[in-house]
Amino acid sequence: MIFMYVAAILAVAVVIFMLIKKMDIKISLFFMGILLMYIAIISGREIAFRGFTSTGIVWLDPLKAVADQFKSTIASSGFIILMLGGYSAYMTKIQANDITVRALIKPIAGIKSVYILVPLVFLVGNILSLVVPSASNLAIILLATLYPIMLKVGMNPLTAGAVIATTATVMPTPLGSDNVAIAAELAQTPAFLGLTASDYVFKYHAVVSVPTLLVMALTHYFWQKHEDKKAGYTQAVSQEVEEKEEVSGGKLFHAVYTILPLLPILLLIGVFIIQSITGISIALSVEVAVLFSFVVAIICEIVRKKSVKETLGTTEAFFTGMGGAMPIVALLVAGTIFVVGLQSIGIIEALQNAMTGISGNNMGFVLPLIMILLTALIVILSGSGTALFFAMVPLMVPLAEVAGISVLALSVPMGLAGNLLRAVSPVSAVVMIVAGTIKEAPLRIVRRTAVPMITGVVFMFLLSMVLFL
Repeated sequence: MIFMYVAAILAVAVVIFMLIKKMDIKISLFFMGILLMYIAIISGREIAFRGFTSTGIVWLDPLKAVADQFKSTIASSGFIILMLGGYSAYMTKIQANDITVRALIKPIAGIKSVYILVPLVFLVGNILSLVVPSASNLAIILLATLYPIMLKVGMNPLTAGAVIATTATVMPTPLGSDNVAIAAELAQTPAFLGLTASDYVFKYHAVVSVPTLLVMALTHYFWQKHEDKKAGYTQAVSQEVEEKEEVSGGKLFHAVYTILPLLPILLLIGVFIIQSITGISIALSVEVAVLFSFVVAIICEIVRKKSVKETLGTTEAFFTGMGGAMPIVALLVAGTIFVVGLQSIGIIEALQNAMTGISGNNMGFVLPLIMILLTALIVILSGSGTALFFAMVPLMVPLAEVAGISVLALSVPMGLAGNLLRAVSPVSAVVMIVAGTIKEAPLRIVRRTAVPMITGVVFMFLLSMVLFL
């Protein structure tokens, strides 16, 4: 028993150490998971893999577990993540993402009130994260397009930088790879059998994330105003920022290409509303919505370029983008293998015995709180908002079961916390990009982002506990 605890603690410590050191943890998760499975075999225990059949050579069984998990993941959530990566890459290739960004920014470009602009930019930036899911890439785009506008109305560069650094947070979207991953995991449980990413996002995620976004927008308004007043800021600082050239084309072209990046989520939202109102069953999955949108985009490109050959040549970007999303799939598989190793040595069973009675004593919030604090530590030290979440996805259901709570009380706040706290880390890519552009120290940016983001974490945690415990 002591050996089991020592092995589990050492394995978890290695993973946390690598996260903090910002190392790629995929191979570490694979290695530690396989090592734990070998320890289980030596201890006379079986590999805790659902429906696992041995190769007949026991020492090859852990490797077969890895292969089986790759097949299982790629056949479900992995395929969806690959499709989303491909579609996003294709939208970038045909410049549709740039057009959508310009279209959403245009309405707020004429607003002259500095502090009214703060929450508006924050909310519009979060909407844009549906099109540009990478926080770093979105920050680069906004720094090139929206940042000059913010300076022209007299906004403090620190205020503008802080708002931009916090734009990619917790926008509820069934196209998010983290939401796809957790929905696929929950769909295998009796309580959430057949759950889709759309169901997870619109029924559970959105009821927490949307109010949280509004609270953070309001907090931004008051905090940035307070910090500007404290710093004695009264006038705009002239700063040269290179603007991106607008994509040329007519009104119809811009209208259609503005919609294309958002088409998959618009389809999913539309189907969800129709189902909710009429009760009609429509089985529109994320991957079907993406494929339909991809076909529409190809047709639009053929009409635009008047060349089938040239259009088909650009579609290679879709498949290249799918390949670019493969590391996320590998991380999901690696996380699952690590959990299989922990389960194989019996640590989950031991946790269940240790945590019996927690929920009965009105202490069900303890596990989610511990995981939020762990997430905060890892994210602030490493700057990575999703690595820990993806590694934990396979462990959320068994952890929630041993704590006697709904898995939603764990998955929703943990997923949201990682994305929110990224902007509080001075070593995160998005903070460093913003700091470098406006020529300020990362810690000065963090001072501006910390209060809105931490307020969001506290609010969403309390709301999650009220709704899901």
